[in-house]
Amino acid sequence: EVQLQASGGGLVQAGGSLRLSCAASGLSFDDYAIGWFRQVPGKVREAVACIAKDGSTYYDDSVKGRSTISSDHAKNTVPLQMNSLKPEDTAVYYCNTENIWGQGTQVTVSS
Repeated sequence: EVQLQASGGGLVQAGGSLRLSCAASGLSFDDYAIGWFRQVPGKVREAVACIAKDGSTYYDDSVKGRSTISSDHAKNTVPLQMNSLKPEDTAVYYCNTENIWGQGTQVTVSS
C-alpha cells in the first residue's frame, strides 16, 4: 500500500523557520513529481512548491525566495525548508504525488 506522511509542522514565531518532510512508502520519489500544498479554513487547497523527477522546481509567489523544496533520494523524502515565516503561512500542509495525499501537518506562525 502506498502511503505518504507529512511531518515537521509546529508553532513558530514570525520570522522563524521550519523544515517539513514528506516521506513515502510503497513508491520511489525518484519516479514522480512531488508537491507540497496547504489549506486554511474557507480557502481551497493551493500549491506551495513542487519538484519534478528531473529536479526542476516550482514555487508559489507567496513563498518564493523564502522556501526551498528538494529531494533526498537516499531517504526517499522530499523536504520543504521554510524560512522567514509569516502569519499568513499558517495552514495545514500536505504532500502529494500521483493524486495520493498524505495526512497534513499543522504549521502555525504567531505574530
